[in-house]
Amino acid sequence: MSRVRVVLADDHSAIREGLRLVLEASGEITVVGEAANGAEAILAAQRLKPDVVVMDVRMPEVDGLQATAEVLRVTDACVLVLTTFDLDEYVLAALTAGASGFLLKSATGAELVAGVIRVAAGDAVIDPAVTRVVVDALRTRPAISGPTLTDLTTRETEVLGGLGAGLSNVQIARRLTIGEATVKTHVSRILQKLGVQSRVQAAVIAARVGVAEP
Repeated sequence: MSRVRVVLADDHSAIREGLRLVLEASGEITVVGEAANGAEAILAAQRLKPDVVVMDVRMPEVDGLQATAEVLRVTDACVLVLTTFDLDEYVLAALTAGASGFLLKSATGAELVAGVIRVAAGDAVIDPAVTRVVVDALRTRPAISGPTLTDLTTRETEVLGGLGAGLSNVQIARRLTIGEATVKTHVSRILQKLGVQSRVQAAVIAARVGVAEP
C-alpha cells in the first residue's frame, strides 16, 4: 500500500515539526511539504499534489479558511482542519468551504494519524466535541430554510445517523450488516438529497436534527 501524501500548513514551525514526526512515525504517511501560511499551502498543494492538506485556520496573509476553499477548488486534495474550541465561526466557515475533517489541536498522535488516513480514504473525520460546537452555534442563529430528511429512505436515514456519529464506511457497513459499496452508494445519495458537498456537512445535519447514533 502506498503511503498517504500530506502537506502541513501551520505558521508555527515547531508545530509543523511535531506533526511531521507524529505522522511519519506511523509508517503510513509521508509529509511531502510544509507551508507557513495559506498562500504557501495553496501553492504546495498545486505543486506537490498531496492526498491530504492538514490545515491550521489562523495563519498570516491568507488564512486557513480561504486556503481550504482554494485548495479544494484547484486540486484533488482533501483538507483536514485543526481547530480549537474558541473558533466556532472558523469551524462553520471551513465546513462551508468543504473540508473533509475537523480535529482539535489537543488530539492524540494516534487520532491525528487515523484522521489523516481516513480522510485520504474518502471518509470524514469530525471530533464529537467539534460537532457539538458547530451544532450549538447553528442553534443560536436565526432559523433559515434548510435540508430536511423527508426525502431519505429508512436505510439512508440509518446511514446518515452513522455519519453523524463519525463512523467510517466500514463501521457503518458492519453496524447495518450491509456491504461497504452499498454504504458508499447511500452516502452519495444522501449528499445529493440534502444538497451538501461533504460527509462532514451531512454529519452536522444529522447531529442537528437528532439522528446521530451514539
